[in-house]
Amino acid sequence: MFRCQYVLSVHFPHISIAVVDLLQELTDIDTLHESEEGAEVLIDALLEGQVVALLVQNMERLDEQVKEEADGVYNTLAIIENMAEFRPDLCAEAAQQGLMLWLLKRIKAKMPFDANKLYCSEILAILLQNNDSTRELLGEVDGIDVLLQQLSVFKRHNPATAEEQEMMENLFDSLCSCLMLGANRDRFLKGEGLQLMNLMLREKKMSRTSALKVLDHGMIGPEGSDNCHKFVDILGLRTIFPLFMKTPKKMRKAGVSDKEHEEHVCSIIASMLRNLKAQQRSRLLNKFTENDCEKVDRLMELHFKYLEAVQLADKRIEGEKHDMVRRGEIIDDAMEDEFYLRRLDAGLFVLQLLCYIMVEISNSGISQLQQRVHQILNLRGGSVKVVRHIMREYAENIGDGKREEFKESEQKRIMDLLECF
Repeated sequence: MFRCQYVLSVHFPHISIAVVDLLQELTDIDTLHESEEGAEVLIDALLEGQVVALLVQNMERLDEQVKEEADGVYNTLAIIENMAEFRPDLCAEAAQQGLMLWLLKRIKAKMPFDANKLYCSEILAILLQNNDSTRELLGEVDGIDVLLQQLSVFKRHNPATAEEQEMMENLFDSLCSCLMLGANRDRFLKGEGLQLMNLMLREKKMSRTSALKVLDHGMIGPEGSDNCHKFVDILGLRTIFPLFMKTPKKMRKAGVSDKEHEEHVCSIIASMLRNLKAQQRSRLLNKFTENDCEKVDRLMELHFKYLEAVQLADKRIEGEKHDMVRRGEIIDDAMEDEFYLRRLDAGLFVLQLLCYIMVEISNSGISQLQQRVHQILNLRGGSVKVVRHIMREYAENIGDGKREEFKESEQKRIMDLLECF
């Protein structure tokens, strides 16, 4: 093993490529799973010899204009992917050993799009998945700017091939992952990420769906406050509300469900209602009063659509629970969690967002908004009691994985809003 690592550190491309080919075969995911014990020993030995750092140094020496050496780069990335799949916790170490910097450099290199660039985008997305240390590293090495520059190509042009579209999605996924970290929200703001996403929404190209998802990630929670204010300043309300009023048919053609689209749009509006202050908040609330409160009408239309879907799911789940009890089966916490996830999947989360928006605008001090909400609830046989129940359940499940003080203050805030609803 250490001979392999020695050969990788010496620059004889044909020899180092042969070693890469061998390592790729050894770390093939099916091979690793054949003998878990042997695989653990192999991965430990490779990591002990800082194999990722050596592989990165080797890739830096390879000339991708030569087909064999370009294949060597591809196979190297395959080794890293195999190792990361077998042992996900090595991602942070791999990123620190020069891999993150190399990937960003390769992604922004002025070279024609090829399989290696696609693979780099895939590995980057894997490194950033559920990993705050790699997200932090990417932010520190100006990776947010690299992602935004690479994605800016797609604001007016659709990807030319299915492979290029896949790369675009990988870069968007990487950006969404990064925005889970508070410090990166600020870098996204300073890098004019909001302006780029807003342009993408207006241009109506393939990138629109993912731009919406990025905005949702960038504006959610208290860390999204600055982005929410800036979004209003760059006239983002003019972009987001037409998408709220009507789910574009193009979204469906792009394989995005109405639920997914409506969830992101409602989440963005809910985040703004939570975070905006002063003049920006007034501008948002005024949108709901425009054209005889048409946006409130749309809000209520969506509310009843999702309420019906969730009630159907609840009926099915109750039937299953009844059958389980009759058979003498125990409904434990894991089973309850599974049922809750099924309810979310049926549209409960969107329903919670819609109820939150409803309660927020009813507490805004603008009487016509509160009157319109209650008028439509009464007209369609809805009930304040149902809305309160949905919001209480939302408050109970809020902030999983978040700071305890945030969770408590947010729960109290929602309960206070409900008192006045």
